[in-house]
Amino acid sequence: MPVLKVLLVIIAGLILATQRFDLLGCDARRHLNNMVFYVFYPALIGCSLADTMTLKGLADLWFLPVNVLITCVIGSILGWILVIVTKPPRHLWGLVISCTSAANLGNMLLIILPALCKEKNSPFGEVASTCSANGKAYASVSLAIQIIYIWSILYFLLRMYANNEVKETNSNNSIIVAANGCTRDALHDPIGLPQIHNDRNQKVSTTVKFKQLFMKIMRSESLRKIFAPATIATIVGFLIGIVTPIRKTFIGDSAPLHVIYSAAELIGNAAIPSITLIVGANLLKGLSGSGVRPSVIIGILIIKNILLPVSGIGVIKAAKHLSLVDEDSFYLFTLLIQYAIPPAMNIGTISQMLGSGESEFSMIMLWNYILAIFTLTFWIAFYVWLVI
Repeated sequence: MPVLKVLLVIIAGLILATQRFDLLGCDARRHLNNMVFYVFYPALIGCSLADTMTLKGLADLWFLPVNVLITCVIGSILGWILVIVTKPPRHLWGLVISCTSAANLGNMLLIILPALCKEKNSPFGEVASTCSANGKAYASVSLAIQIIYIWSILYFLLRMYANNEVKETNSNNSIIVAANGCTRDALHDPIGLPQIHNDRNQKVSTTVKFKQLFMKIMRSESLRKIFAPATIATIVGFLIGIVTPIRKTFIGDSAPLHVIYSAAELIGNAAIPSITLIVGANLLKGLSGSGVRPSVIIGILIIKNILLPVSGIGVIKAAKHLSLVDEDSFYLFTLLIQYAIPPAMNIGTISQMLGSGESEFSMIMLWNYILAIFTLTFWIAFYVWLVI
């Protein structure tokens, strides 16, 4: 089963990060994470979209990003209810809501969907290569929307409730690695904005003010994180896939620049095993325990593994009834499984940046991934039965 394969690789990463082996210590994780963030992941996402996405496909998949946002909204509402009921410390409010609203879509979908396609007697009845390529495209689109949501809304939510002074890290830090206890290299001015000195006797023209505001936005750290390499790769992949002349230049055995696409695709194949090992290594900190109450962890587990997957069935059935989605079984399965995936690893990185909730997030992730081997396996089987 795909989930068991994922868990075994996660356990391998956890073991390799222990002091006995120390093959995935802080420095090793940082270097591997940078490779994933800047090279492997963008190559995988860009090639997947370029190969499978067309103008017609983009029109057919319009509900996919909408569904990602729906999962985030439902998860946020349930997270607010959990905060009211369990009353965790105020600095953890944002963490609880983030863990219930954002899922690890990119990593898990890029593993689960192709794995289901390659299984013997695949339930979706498509050619394995076509099915796998479509799965990568679905995962890439989902990931791009999720990244924008995390670094635009959840980032400010976590920052608002963090009880420590906000410390931004160097822009070279990745958004994939979760809280791991590693020391960050350097801190700098988080935004690096030009200072506006308005003397009372000095009159600043409207043009200068507009220019300063524009530069302030363009140099914003949050804006740079929204347009992370994975997001840029998604945009490039869309352009290559949709614009026919560019597509013919890169895609296809007879394309003049096909060698560039093939090289990028080869590099991208290293993304999945690398990401999964990093996930396992980052869970090591959760074993040491944290100050989060059991009621909060149990509440998050119930929301992520029961309430959200059940609500997803209602949302997709309503979408089918309103003719918002096609009857394609693989596409419907992808929409449904988005509701059953564990929390996003990016949340841990934000917690580490803000200096609040690192160990709590590690403990939450540890229990989520342990439980996911049972719940995600169940929901995969149930959703397959539902759409076939």
